[in-house]
Parts: sequence; structure tokens; C-alpha cells
Amino acid sequence: MVRSAEETVTAYERLLYRTALNLTGCVQDAEDLVQETFLRWLTKRPAFESDEHEKAWLLRVIINLSRNLMNSAAYRKRSDLLEDYPAADPEEKHLMEEIMRLPEDHRIVIHLYYYIGYSTKEIAAIVGASEGTVRSRLTRARRKLKDLLEEEE
Repeated sequence: MVRSAEETVTAYERLLYRTALNLTGCVQDAEDLVQETFLRWLTKRPAFESDEHEKAWLLRVIINLSRNLMNSAAYRKRSDLLEDYPAADPEEKHLMEEIMRLPEDHRIVIHLYYYIGYSTKEIAAIVGASEGTVRSRLTRARRKLKDLLEEEE
């Protein structure tokens, strides 16, 4: 199915924004990364096999852009997590703050698995790792998150 640019932006902007926000912890950076992702999509206009393929391509681009930003010399320290993060309640916001304390590779797999609903096989294809590596990262991320939450109690 071929969509117009407007339809594509409408279909994926929230998903990409939440992903970038989860990875960077900064509203302005997330907005910039979403915009850059759509600019790359418009410039390249790749052919996709399906909507799922397009979604995975867009996620891969925003993950790479997030990594590039966070590895750049100009990257500013993250601010305390986000007054305007789209969390439903204070408990969810607190959980997001703890997730932001995880290493980047753990945050990525947590976000793709729990918030977007990808399988470990799909995540492996998106992040360019083996399925076993993804499962290990998920296990380590869960353990680390549990430790962080218990540490506060």
C-alpha cells in the first residue's frame, strides 16, 4: 500500500516520537529526530514490502539517529526526566525515569518489546543483533530495572 507523506507522518509520528523520547530523554531532541527521520524517508523514498517493513525501517532510522546524537560531542546531559513525558500516571512516569537510568541498549529493547510489542526476532532485525543477544539484553534490563526499583524501597 502506497501512502501519501501526510498519511505516513500521521501513522508513525507518535510511535517515533515516543521511541526517540525514550532513548534521549529530551523533548526537543525527540522532536528533531522525528523530523530528521521523516526527511530521510522523503529523500530516499524506499520501497517497502509491507506496512510492517516500513515501520521497522523508520524505527531503525530513529534508533540510529538517537545513537548518533548521544555519541556526539555536542550532546548535552539529559535533563531530569521530562515533565511532559506522555505517562498516564505518576507511577508510570516513575517507571519511565527508572528505565531512562538503564544503558541505551537495554532501553531500546525494553521500548521495542514492551511499548511497541515486537517479538525478540523482530527486535533483532531492527537493532542488528542476534535473537539471543536481544533476549539477554531483555533479561539484563529486567534484572537491572528490578534492582533499581527495589533500591528505592
